[in-house]
Amino acid sequence: MDPFSMTHGEELIELIKENKPTDLQMLRRVYDDFDPTDYSEGVEYYFNQSQIKKRTIKVPGDNGTMIADPDATNHRLASGFHKLLVDQKTAYLSGEPMTIGTKSDNDQLLELIEETIGEDFEDIIPELIKNASNKGREWLHPYIDEDGVFQFIIIPAEQFIPIYEPTKRKELIGGIRFYKYSESVIKIEWWTADDVSYYEIIEGELLPDAMEEVNPAPHYINGKESGNWGKVPFIEFANNEERVSDLHFVKDPIDAFDLLFSDVTNTLDDMQSLIYVLKGYEGTNLAEFLQQLKRYKAIPIDAAEGSGIDTLKAEVPVEAVKTQIEELKQSIFAFGQGVNPSPDVIGNAPSGVALKNLYSLLDMKSSILERKFTRALRKFMWFVVEYLKLSGQGEYDHKDVTFTFNKMLLTNEVELVQMARDSVGITSRETLLESHPWVRNIQIELERIAREEAEFDARQEPLGGGTNEPTGD
Repeated sequence: MDPFSMTHGEELIELIKENKPTDLQMLRRVYDDFDPTDYSEGVEYYFNQSQIKKRTIKVPGDNGTMIADPDATNHRLASGFHKLLVDQKTAYLSGEPMTIGTKSDNDQLLELIEETIGEDFEDIIPELIKNASNKGREWLHPYIDEDGVFQFIIIPAEQFIPIYEPTKRKELIGGIRFYKYSESVIKIEWWTADDVSYYEIIEGELLPDAMEEVNPAPHYINGKESGNWGKVPFIEFANNEERVSDLHFVKDPIDAFDLLFSDVTNTLDDMQSLIYVLKGYEGTNLAEFLQQLKRYKAIPIDAAEGSGIDTLKAEVPVEAVKTQIEELKQSIFAFGQGVNPSPDVIGNAPSGVALKNLYSLLDMKSSILERKFTRALRKFMWFVVEYLKLSGQGEYDHKDVTFTFNKMLLTNEVELVQMARDSVGITSRETLLESHPWVRNIQIELERIAREEAEFDARQEPLGGGTNEPTGD
């Protein structure tokens, strides 16, 4: 390609700017240039389909070439480290529900937001964290359904092609969503800030979707009313600035660990207490030798002088293997920025300082995603607030909404309780409750305390030996 010519994506951008009809061939070229497999590796490793699962063991063939040995012991043991690291990060950031607030303490807005996004939003956040950690990014699509209800769904990164403004990398001006509709049909949606056009690929040819009555269509249709958001309704939830999977940084040590562990298991399976060494071997080639030794644990010899049978005891370098395995595990948790759950690392009763140090790498990695997600959530809230305006529920500023990830950190409860007890009279009761490990809702706890104090006072006899009943004077 001419380095000074426009890319397919840039040509598509020019059509958007000039408000020209979409060129089908250009749209098809952008679709063909997209490689969805870029997002598959992290998902494969998450489900224990790592590189070791593809391993074949080869031996010399009759002509000296290496061929696959179907009889070879071939354990392919995937360790699952990537899943552990991703699940740690997901639970750390979303183990406790996210807190949504407002800078202006606008309770009415918070109530409307809760009614609009519902409880499903709490389940969406962990999925977005997991998927972005596996793929590097994931997309959220807000929309208004036929009944006029605000909805949102996750769009897999491998099913969406973002088109950005060249001079403003973070400004999304178009997007191609595609998905497999049937064995022979792929549906394609071309989204802009003004409308959506529907296409389908049938037998390799890109055509307008004949099933859509209105094409291009508005972003939403509510009864007789229709409209558009004025923005491309897809929000990127990025894992980091580079949009790479967490696997990118630990794939090599994970592959090395899986290979070592599988090879050691193969050796232990193949190893016998005694291996027979038959002197005067009559075989003719190495392949036959390996096959007979593997199947019969013995090989034939002739009757010539010097023939006989010796035994050889096989040994595994246990200490070297153990050392290498531990080194690889340490590398995986260090480069993967996770927490090693081994009791040898955590200990029986670690102090608060030790736990903070233990979680420091996980917190560092999670904070990067937290910052990206906070920005994405603010963009999502723009659509929520816009919906409130469209549905006549009021006008609000989406920038007023705040998001707090309540990170789930292991703590030494004994230390926290002791510090709270020592701080009585120094800090307020509310501050003490905020730091107490057993308190989940401060307001509810304060109400419980007030109720218990009132009940206690009611049971006390008044000074002077009278009763608590009113005298009626």
